[in-house]
Amino acid sequence: MTKWIIVVDDDTANLKIAGHILSKNNFRVTALKSGKSFLEYVDGNGMPDLVLLDIKMPEMDGFETLENLRKLEEKKGLMKTPVIFLTADEDVDTETRGFEVGVSDFIRKPFNPDVLIRRISNIVSNSQEMQNLKSEASIDKLTGLLNKGATGVELSRVCSQSSGCLMMIDLDSFKLVNDIYGHEMGDKVLIGFSDLVRKTVPSGSKCGRIGGDEFVAFAMGVNSEDQVKEITVRLNEDLVAMAKQLMGEDMGIPLGTSIGAIFVPKFGNDYNSLLKLADKSLYIVKKNGKHGYELYDEDTFDENDNTELDIQAISEILGERSIQNMALHLDKEAFSHVYRYVIRYTLRHNINVCKVLFTVNPAEGITNGEYAELVDDFGTQIRTSLRKSDFYMRNNKKQYFVFLTDIREDSYQKVVDHIIDNWESEHKGTLKVTYTTEFVRGNSKYYQINPVKHVIVVDDDDINLQIANKILSSSGIEVTTLKSGEELLDHLEKDTTLPDLVLLDVKMPGLDGYETMKRLRTKDTPAARLPVIFLTADESDESEATGLALGALDYIRKPFVPEVLLLRVNHMIELLTLQKQLHHEVHNS
Repeated sequence: MTKWIIVVDDDTANLKIAGHILSKNNFRVTALKSGKSFLEYVDGNGMPDLVLLDIKMPEMDGFETLENLRKLEEKKGLMKTPVIFLTADEDVDTETRGFEVGVSDFIRKPFNPDVLIRRISNIVSNSQEMQNLKSEASIDKLTGLLNKGATGVELSRVCSQSSGCLMMIDLDSFKLVNDIYGHEMGDKVLIGFSDLVRKTVPSGSKCGRIGGDEFVAFAMGVNSEDQVKEITVRLNEDLVAMAKQLMGEDMGIPLGTSIGAIFVPKFGNDYNSLLKLADKSLYIVKKNGKHGYELYDEDTFDENDNTELDIQAISEILGERSIQNMALHLDKEAFSHVYRYVIRYTLRHNINVCKVLFTVNPAEGITNGEYAELVDDFGTQIRTSLRKSDFYMRNNKKQYFVFLTDIREDSYQKVVDHIIDNWESEHKGTLKVTYTTEFVRGNSKYYQINPVKHVIVVDDDDINLQIANKILSSSGIEVTTLKSGEELLDHLEKDTTLPDLVLLDVKMPGLDGYETMKRLRTKDTPAARLPVIFLTADESDESEATGLALGALDYIRKPFVPEVLLLRVNHMIELLTLQKQLHHEVHNS
């Protein structure tokens, strides 16, 4: 499929040059002359695959345009579009500020065709892979609805912005399908029912599966009991008809659906609070015979209902409800009892556990009221990110204590990174999140491990090695320095612990950077896929084009500018970490 690039520049000549280069390379191009016209255009026509955005423009410059683009994407619930800044400016502060606000890259003007195409192709390819992974990681593989984690994120956004009805939907007697007809037939019923939910709720609604036979839907614009009743009746009728098509007309299982519903924003905008109230309403439907709906109403909902149920009724209600696939949130008193029991159990049965203490402080400019809400939201992020075998508590107003059970030593860091990365992707710049970990082996050995990134720097110049080492080490990055391409290849043969990134000098005696890169890529080991940034004092576009063609992720010019070196290295490691995390989510979900 042809990729769509929007070029924004107030210089007509630059627009024509970029348009000509991109069109010749099979990109679809839209040229716009101002930040304002660009924002109006994407608001009405959708987002492209990538934006080339000039920094210096009258009225609205590139930084302000990017800020407004991110606000528009957040409002529409869209993923961030990759943006490359166009500039003739060599100012370090400009580049530093650009990476801080989240640009993907910088391209210098006047354009070199090979460099322009290589950089755009690399970023579009990486962005597409990440979008595919994010999409795959957010979809329930069986039904095609949003999965549990994505449901929480998406419906939190929708509930905060829209008017409608939040519905907790539960299949009645579904367990009998699995017991009588088998799990394959059960899957067919779940798939068919998911399609019915999608078709029955109004256009623009959001639907997710949060458990085995539990679903959540935000019915957009639904604000009357008659509409809720109509949806419930249609779902029950269509479900029975679909089930008979699958299992035969003599299907005698009392299949149906029960719905607990609550109007939004009448009873608030917070998804988690609303879901609890909808769940209470659903419980009433289950208790009173199923196959119906119950609207939450604070005036009539009796919190002190003393209706006596027999053990069979209680077991049926509880037995049909799926255990939510998320961590257990306990208060301090309950946590202390569970904690002591689990510690004894894990030590006795030689099971590994890990303790994590998150501390969250407000970023600059965050008010006390905003801070309190953000800390609550971070707790929700923890709960939805963990397994249902994990548990956690809030230690004080700014700390969460997390207990990861039965976890491998090489896996707990992924869990911590997953929590922080997900938070940053949605709430970047709001909280300063720090953490400490204590891994407990089954043989009761305790030790602290801190997250450290590892970079190998290869350069034949001792001064360059010392400078790079000092700059990167000062920010907590572990650095290994090597003096030749041969040393790098030999090091990777002997040491199976791969670095996060390699900084590779282009001009070296013996194996130069290009030849080292070629040999690295031909290895039949994971080292062949190591991410590489070239180091060079060569200002020529030909040199840059050659390196990018070999698969380098970026170029860093020598002599090093400390801020640029650190920003580009951290930027690349963050991108690579996110890609690894997405792969992990997809392939381990």
